[in-house]
Amino acid sequence: MVSGDYSLGLNDLNVSPAELTVHVGDSALMGCVFQSTEDKCMFKIDWILSSGEQAKDEYVLYYYSNLSVPIGRFQNRVQLMGDILCNDGSLLLQDVQEADQGTYTCEIRLKGESQVFKKAVVLHVLPEEPKELMVRVGEMIRMGCVFQSTEVKHVTKVEWIFSGRRAKEEIVFRYYHKVRMSVGYSQSWGHFQNRVNLVGDIFRNDGSIVLQGVRESDGGNYTCSIHLGNLVFKKTIVLHVSPEEPRTLVTPAALRPLVLGGNQLVIIVGTVCATILLLPVLILIVKRTCGNKSLVNSTALVKNTKKTNPGIKEEPCYFESCEGEKNIYSSIIIREVIEEEEPSEKSEATYMTMHPVWPSLRSDRKNSLEKKSGGGMPKTQQAF
Repeated sequence: MVSGDYSLGLNDLNVSPAELTVHVGDSALMGCVFQSTEDKCMFKIDWILSSGEQAKDEYVLYYYSNLSVPIGRFQNRVQLMGDILCNDGSLLLQDVQEADQGTYTCEIRLKGESQVFKKAVVLHVLPEEPKELMVRVGEMIRMGCVFQSTEVKHVTKVEWIFSGRRAKEEIVFRYYHKVRMSVGYSQSWGHFQNRVNLVGDIFRNDGSIVLQGVRESDGGNYTCSIHLGNLVFKKTIVLHVSPEEPRTLVTPAALRPLVLGGNQLVIIVGTVCATILLLPVLILIVKRTCGNKSLVNSTALVKNTKKTNPGIKEEPCYFESCEGEKNIYSSIIIREVIEEEEPSEKSEATYMTMHPVWPSLRSDRKNSLEKKSGGGMPKTQQAF
């Protein structure tokens, strides 16, 4: 009796293959275990890669008569990890490359049997994960360590080792699992104590950790080791620690660029257009306001003049002497026009021209003025 995900003979029913997804540079364990109630041993194992319909099949490894031989570009990267005596022909592929993607078929031949037992594994290859990480002082960082396998294997130990530039190797974290008791124990060590936590799923071969409160001295190489019985998977991560940035009062909201919505944009454009259109009107209003202020000031000045000088303003006469002779100017009497509230009451103003008078012509000038005024001058006018 034969059990497992195998096809018996070339023409028998094929079971859907298992699938495995890994990153470039990681390792992958592809299981191939033959289970039988009869005591029969494996004497020949072949691993073949089929990259596509047009590509030719490519031998990866073959085992015959206790001799395992990797083929071609898979040399130094593949090895049988199963126990042949227990009919386990599982294959470990290390340092996976993009060209390794495809379907891997395991073919098993037993002693005294003409049948060929086969199992297929579809391998998907993703871009390489960053092996160097950057973190700032005081932050936290997750360091992944996952071993991909199609077979269910119990993780017996997970260990993280730190190697700094100056310091010696130091244990960061260690996990033990006791299969008999189904109990796991984890512990952080040294100056990493109480700062390291296991976040991976051990039952899925995930030994990822999180380092909190990063310090400058934490920069260096971190090597993860996952133990599955006699099988050990290792991965190294380089951690770079940069100094803490100076604290500022700028909030994260202020760092984000200001994005105007549709309504805000319409309001801004409308305000600008309205300002441009109303600018001439505003200028005209300002001009009229200034004109009205000037008119009011002039009216106030006239009223103040009325109050301070309600009567006649008389300009004084000036006499200057030149070589003993006096230059006589006739006095100028100015009668201001006073505007009354009633138009019927208006005062007349008398305007006179100032002329120099010599002593010899003084009497003639006086007679002439008396004739023009009708025999006498008004009481408000006096001649000197």
